Amino acid sequence: MNPTMAKEHTKKKTQGAKDMAIGARIRQLREKKGFSQGDIERMTGLLRCYTSRVENGHTVPSLETLERFAAALGMPLYELFYTGDEPPPTPNLSPRKSLEELAEEEGKQGADARFLLKLKALVEQITEPDRQVLLSLAKKLATR
Repeated sequence: MNPTMAKEHTKKKTQGAKDMAIGARIRQLREKKGFSQGDIERMTGLLRCYTSRVENGHTVPSLETLERFAAALGMPLYELFYTGDEPPPTPNLSPRKSLEELAEEEGKQGADARFLLKLKALVEQITEPDRQVLLSLAKKLATR
């Protein structure tokens, strides 16, 4: 590659890193939580070097990968893109019932909601290592 082409390639690469703010946002949130890239690797299964490439703007993560980052950081997906203190307004969405409200209903939907509430209460009582085993098992079952 001649010097002019190399300069253009470097310029485009740098411009791409500036345009892709998601990597910088992920790094900011990871550091705010006190997590290392190795911690993210253990929680998501994504290689540490991949996390580094995302954070430095060299790789564009898929939506599925962004969901994994959000889950590891313990936040909803939208927070990767939104920096406000309150959730963004959603005027066009219809209101939804909470799990507790659904549990008060009759029929299958109410029974399912009551089961989920019981499951939630039980999961909150188990230790972190046991929770990780349960999560790993659920991930393996979900990929079948």
